[in-house]
Amino acid sequence: MSKKRGAPSRQYTNEFKVEAVRLAESVGGCEAARRLDIPDSSIWNWIKLSRAGKLVADGVTVGAVKRSANELESENARLRRELANAKLDLEIVKKAAAYFAKESR
Repeated sequence: MSKKRGAPSRQYTNEFKVEAVRLAESVGGCEAARRLDIPDSSIWNWIKLSRAGKLVADGVTVGAVKRSANELESENARLRRELANAKLDLEIVKKAAAYFAKESR
């Protein structure tokens, strides 16, 4: 009788787990697992640990950072300004591209 040989069990550092959870929070758990080439179940377990406050890296508990409403409002305003600047830059680049496309004919 032969034994099935599965993938060897891998050990992950707490730092890796923390970064994997951060990636999962930004792109989603399944996408993060695919990008990192780890099982979906592992990343979902780490997310659960993180939400419960049990995932610790370098003595610091990883979890959501509580911020005041003023901090959130100021960050939102900063991001809106940054977006407006990026839209303006894009508009300028589009106009320049159209101008140079006409010149090259």
